[in-house]
Amino acid sequence: MDMLKKCLLIFVLCTAGLFSVFAQEKNIAIIGFYNLENLFDTIDDPRTNDAQFLPDGEYQWTTERYNIKQNNMAYAISQIAKEYGGLVALGVSEVENEGVLLDLVSRPALQPFNYGVVHHDSPDRRGVDVALLYQKDRFKVIYKRPYRLVTGDTAFRTRDQLLIQGVIDGTDTIHIIVNHWPSKIGGEKLSMPKRIAAAELSKHITDSIMLSNPAAKIVLMGDLNDNPNAKSIVHSLQPKTKAKDVSVNQLFNPMYKLYMEGIWSYVYRDEPNVIDQIIISYGLLNATQGFRYSGVRIFRANFLLNKTGTYEGTPFRTLAGGTFLGGYSDHLPVYIILEKNN
Repeated sequence: MDMLKKCLLIFVLCTAGLFSVFAQEKNIAIIGFYNLENLFDTIDDPRTNDAQFLPDGEYQWTTERYNIKQNNMAYAISQIAKEYGGLVALGVSEVENEGVLLDLVSRPALQPFNYGVVHHDSPDRRGVDVALLYQKDRFKVIYKRPYRLVTGDTAFRTRDQLLIQGVIDGTDTIHIIVNHWPSKIGGEKLSMPKRIAAAELSKHITDSIMLSNPAAKIVLMGDLNDNPNAKSIVHSLQPKTKAKDVSVNQLFNPMYKLYMEGIWSYVYRDEPNVIDQIIISYGLLNATQGFRYSGVRIFRANFLLNKTGTYEGTPFRTLAGGTFLGGYSDHLPVYIILEKNN
């Protein structure tokens, strides 16, 4: 075989490989959620309680530590579902502002994905918000709206729930709701009513969407600070735990099975939890056209876990007890796989 034919054969094989990867990416879409564990900048915001995350604050949050954190999170996100071409959309929580997210997506590890940012400032006293990162080449944002959680406690402030409506690959309209429900500070008994209120707000949003379109494709995600069997989720949000039981205008929680199998995304006082959840609508579970739900995963890469010591096998976090560890997050990322009907 002469040199010209060899070059032509190599070109054809390489091109075929590229088209194969491209076809796989276009037939699969990955949507995930990741609590980034206190992604703060080093600048004082007089409107929030961010004093710990300043260069002269409790955590000595210097530019060097900020850059370590940013590079770590960028690398972690770049590795999630990389075999599928990366995440089409990623909901995030515990981010201080839009600036830290714009900095994040500009890091070398994430530049190839061309991520855009949807962010909204919440009234949370610490200044942490929820947001969405999305691949601008595959996901077009057409609508966004924050929903404020109001309770009987007028002094209470928490994260807004952020609704983003977008179109994947120019064909599928997806409604994504990013959450970070109130924590358990003060104990389970005192804090549960706040998470029940958050669940009721989430259900109001999903019910409103499905009222106008029963086949709507909805992804409700977030750090819910409750496991899938908690009262706030089972009785207030009311998702089904088995796919076969889901009817029109209902939700399905695929995380319940993982939780019952002992698979976790977060560890607190040696107790495994699945508080990072992705819950979907009937329309996404049973879609006959376009993308439909295919599976759920918790991303458990070795680099995200402690290798030795008392906390071996648990998330390798950024800070612990005020000590800078230089890790990633105290949560693991979760994601769902959507596969296109052909």
